[in-house]
This record gives sequence, structure tokens and C-alpha cells, in this order.
Amino acid sequence: MARIKTWNPENQAFWEAEGKKHAQRNLWISVPSLMIAFIIWQIWSVVAIRLNDIGFAFSQEQLFTLAALPGLVGATLRFVYTFGSGAFGGRNWTVFATAILLVPALGIGFAVQNPDTPYWVMALLAGLCGLGGGNFSSSTANISMFFPKAEKGTALGINGGLGNMGVSVVQFITPLVIASSTFAFIGGNTEGQILSDGTQVWLQNAAFVWVIPIIILTLLAYFGMDNLPAGKQSVSDQFVIVKRKHTWIMTVLYVATFGSFIGYSAAFPLLLKSLFPAHIGLAFLGAFLAAAARPIGGWLSDKFGGTLVTSIVFGVMTAGALVVVYFTKQVNFAGFLTAFMVLFIAAGVGSGSTFQMIPNIFEAKEAAPVLGFTAAFAAYGSFFIPKLFGWSTNHTGTPINALYFFVVVYIAAFILNWFYYQRKSAEMKIK
Repeated sequence: MARIKTWNPENQAFWEAEGKKHAQRNLWISVPSLMIAFIIWQIWSVVAIRLNDIGFAFSQEQLFTLAALPGLVGATLRFVYTFGSGAFGGRNWTVFATAILLVPALGIGFAVQNPDTPYWVMALLAGLCGLGGGNFSSSTANISMFFPKAEKGTALGINGGLGNMGVSVVQFITPLVIASSTFAFIGGNTEGQILSDGTQVWLQNAAFVWVIPIIILTLLAYFGMDNLPAGKQSVSDQFVIVKRKHTWIMTVLYVATFGSFIGYSAAFPLLLKSLFPAHIGLAFLGAFLAAAARPIGGWLSDKFGGTLVTSIVFGVMTAGALVVVYFTKQVNFAGFLTAFMVLFIAAGVGSGSTFQMIPNIFEAKEAAPVLGFTAAFAAYGSFFIPKLFGWSTNHTGTPINALYFFVVVYIAAFILNWFYYQRKSAEMKIK
């Protein structure tokens, strides 16, 4: 493939003649690459709930920790990954970041086959899944450089939304693949494990099933993506964003939206198992709806303005969390599920709307690392939210105290968005 020598997406003639086709090709390779990263990142949200069923003896808090650890590591790695595309090139970094996912995928597949595997090994493998979590920062920073400002919201919404779909994909596919020995040939015990009810499962398939897709996507990124000529920046050049006040304000807004989405996605299967175990098969639904809503959030923001959409989102999330509390107290599954799905959808829309705001606040070269930087902080939601639910459940017998904390966060984020970007005399009035 010929190397791209010049890049100016804001030039309409260049964009229509050449830029658009390159941007779309890179976007549609980036999407499945990011999706597989999210799959590996969130694989413990579904593996953890099965471990004790096949002979492990971990406490509830240990299981919540296994589901949370990938979030802690992934969020931390995002600070590194934020600058990866700029320092090494978008194509080069995507190839590396995708290929390295083979390490946790293979490791988990072997470890879950032996109930005597020490907890520290399982925790280490959970941490290695954080490699998938780092990808979002580099992916969004890279894709944002390909599109003109007028189309960034939609492009970032597609990349992030369909990439985020990996969370629901892993939660939906895992129960299906562990019921078959199809992928057991990759290694270890091909006889599977026996559940307490006598059902045979192959839990290793939850990880092994992704080995071949990882290899294919690595090759696709290598042969199909591009390094932009103006895309490389030194880490020091990119790091100037930490001095910008609006970097930190937008970080809070994105923590409240995407942090909620990824944190709820990691915790929801365990919440369902502890509160309404008969409905565990619906664990994938929230992540699916949130991911599907993200491109809509980007599109609505391009059309009506990111600040307005974000403001509405925080109002809905505040109400949604309070309604979840109400129905949890009532032990009403239908109400609990409906309210939580509204919360998921609002978090997805808000993830798209806040990301649309960033390119309107910062110039292109700063917007790219800001997108990755805010995403890094937001990813800590996938660690702290499951941990907060676990703490609340263990110490008070119910997860609702954690939800009260989230309500306070949503109200604070609403005020920040209104004060700095939405009110008539706002410091930075943006669309």
C-alpha cells in the first residue's frame, strides 16, 4: 500500500478526492481491532462468575476484584497508550497493541482449567487483560486525526461505540462457546469441567475463541492501516495538554459518562447473579445498549451540540440511578432492569457527546491526546465501580449505597458542563 505523504482533511477538495477513502478504510479496520481489545479487557466480567462453579473457591470480594483489576491496569496503561499513536504512528501502534492481546487470551485459557491455580495467578492474568483497556486511548487519538472537525463526532462515535460493543459481545458469546469443546484443541484439558448440576463446560473457550481473530486483526492492521505524516508528535509536545484547564474539566465529564458505562458493564453480571440470579442470561444487554447508543450520541451532538446533549444525559443518569435504587429496595426485577438499561443508554449517549465536545474545544493536535487522556481517567470506572459495588454489598448487604455516590458525581458533572460550556456567559461557548 502506498504511503500517505500529505494529510489535510479540513481542505474540502483534498477530503473528497483522497482523504475520505483513506480515513474510512482506517476507521473500519480500527473498529474491529478496538472491539477485540474491549473483549479481552472485559473477559473477566463473565469468567469470574463461573470460576466457583467449576471448583475454584474464591470469595465474593475476590471475584469482584478479578472483574475490577483489568480496569485498574487498563486505565493506567491508557496514559501510555494515549501517546503511542503520536509517537510511533497509528498503524504501527495498532499492530503492536492488537498482537499483544494473545498473551492474556492464551494465559486465561490454560489457567481456568485447573481449580488449584493460585489466586495471585488469576489476578495477574486479570491485570494483563488491562492491555486491551489501553487500546481505546490510542485508537481514538489516531482516528480523530483522520477526519475533519465537522465529522469527528460521528467518526469517534462509530469507532468508540462499535468498539465498545466488544463488552456485550464477550458477555453474549461466552455462555455459548463454553458449552462446546470446539476451541479446546488449542491446549490443555479437552474434556472440560463439570458444574455442580452435572453440566459439562469448557471455560477455557471463553479465552481461546479470540486467539484466531486477534491474529487476523493484527495482520489486517499491518497491511491495511496508515501512519499519517503529520500524526507523529513527541510525548513532550503532546504532554502540554495537562496544563490546560479544560483537559481536566472534560476529564470529569467523560469519567461520569464512559466511566459509568465501562464500570457498570464490568459489575452488572455479578450484580445480576447476586440480586436476580435467574436472569443472569441478560448480563450482556446493558453493555450492548450503551455501546449502540454511543454513535447516536456523537451524531446528535454534531447536529444539536455536544453541550446540550451532555446536559440532558446527566439529568437522565441522575434520575436513572435513583430509580435503580428504588427498584432494588423493592426487589422488583422488571423495574431494576428497565432503570438500569436507561442508565446504560444515557451513559453511552454521553460518551459520544462528551467526545464530540473535545475537538471543538482544542485544536486538532491537542484534541487527539486529550481524547486519550480523558479516556484513561474514565477507564478507572471499570475498577472503582465494581469495587464500590463489592464494598457496599459486603458491608451493608446491598449495592444501593454505591449508587448514591454515583448520583453525586452526575450532579457535579451537570454543573460543570453548564457553567463552563452551556450558560449564556460560559467561558467557552461551544456547539
